[in-house]
Amino acid sequence: MAERRVNVGWAEGLHARPASIFVRAATAAGIPVTIAKADGNPVNAASMLAVLGLGAQGGEEVVLASDADGADAALDRLAKLVSEGLEDLPETV
Repeated sequence: MAERRVNVGWAEGLHARPASIFVRAATAAGIPVTIAKADGNPVNAASMLAVLGLGAQGGEEVVLASDADGADAALDRLAKLVSEGLEDLPETV
């Protein structure tokens, strides 16, 4: 299983708009991806309610994971999005 550990780059954490941006990117990846707090249970990264339920704060470590084909490239894009706190989806997502 491929995984990436990153710190949340959005000051407000994965709430409202940042969560929406992340969920759209995870859905666009086209593969199943999970996200979890470093010490928590993984949830579906394409589920807005699940991502909001994490309560991930700015600067907190999260773990992105997938065991699908092409997971490394997809996780790299998602990790960049989360760690840099991007406000728009990058063209590569």
